[in-house]
Amino acid sequence: MKKENVLLAGATGYLGKFITQELIERGYETKIVVRKKEKVKLNAPNLEIIEAQVTKPESLKDICKNVDIVISTVGITRQKDGLTYMDVDYQANANLIDEAKKSRVKKFIYISVLNGEKLRNLKICEAKEKLGDYLKTSGLDYCIIRPNGFFSDMADFLKMAKGGKVYLFGDGELKLNPIHGKDLAKEVVNAINQDKKEINIGGPDLLSQNEIAKLALRAYGKKIKIIHLPDWTRKLALWCVRTFTSSKTYGPIEFFMTTMVMDMTAPLFGEEKLEFFFNNEANK
Repeated sequence: MKKENVLLAGATGYLGKFITQELIERGYETKIVVRKKEKVKLNAPNLEIIEAQVTKPESLKDICKNVDIVISTVGITRQKDGLTYMDVDYQANANLIDEAKKSRVKKFIYISVLNGEKLRNLKICEAKEKLGDYLKTSGLDYCIIRPNGFFSDMADFLKMAKGGKVYLFGDGELKLNPIHGKDLAKEVVNAINQDKKEINIGGPDLLSQNEIAKLALRAYGKKIKIIHLPDWTRKLALWCVRTFTSSKTYGPIEFFMTTMVMDMTAPLFGEEKLEFFFNNEANK
């Protein structure tokens, strides 16, 4: 049976690189959208590299021609180059959806965030959820995939651990199960032939924040030293960054500080272990 033609936007990001590899290995005719072709060091008979800027709709004209499936991981953690979350997470993806509609694409798969609907008050999630609303009313078949955090997002634990102490808000017993990009990529590609409209997903290990802190400290061979801060310090810090800095600065900080006191558990999936990831990062 002939495989679908897939267009992937956001191919040079952390997750996008794993999805590109997964699509190629599974034999999908794959087109990836990148800003600069020379940044891509891949070569495969079923890979086509297209240079375009998703924030500029004129550069996307007919980009979805002869495409069956569009996958987008387009989004930013930190606002830079004068671009806001609304410019990228919302508008750039809306531009893609509009092109997908014109070319009668069969399905649009979008990578969002777990509990995004509860976090619309955060700058990052406001744009992602607005895009989700736009996709749901687009008339396209769709799937919104909601991971609860990548291994790469756990870098804050490692940064603290390198200094010998990890600071947590509250008692550190809230649990989460972040997922490796390699594992998530498999489920994103699986979604091409599934009927699910939304997929909540996490990694294979459900860990408390205390357990994650211990893994990070052990990766650097440090003694276990975890400082538990009262929640009022978190609220004060949030108020300060929102009051005295721009959303460019506080966007990722408010997301991290808010999700640190939420249950961010998701259905378990995958094989990659956070402990191995931490050890590899610490040994670089």
